[in-house]
Amino acid sequence: MNIEACTEAIRTKVGADSGLEATLKFDCGDDGVVFIDGKSAPNSVSNSNLDADCTVGITLENLNAMLAGDLEPATGFMMGKLKVTGDMSVAMRLQRVI
Repeated sequence: MNIEACTEAIRTKVGADSGLEATLKFDCGDDGVVFIDGKSAPNSVSNSNLDADCTVGITLENLNAMLAGDLEPATGFMMGKLKVTGDMSVAMRLQRVI
């Protein structure tokens, strides 16, 4: 999937109320970003490169694997496949959303 398809898949998973109660950004470098606004009602997902409470640095390939259920967020973090900056508690809540 390209970044637009990932954005749409995340939008479907997040729904109107993800329970995230924070902003989170997947930063895929040159491939783009996916920004989840879990503070707004309803929640929104876009490709806006805005400041977030938590930023997850991840390759587009690994983001696809996570969305397909082939890569658990915690496992990816421990394996160094994703880097978290900002509020780590937001990243921990990510498992409920993705």
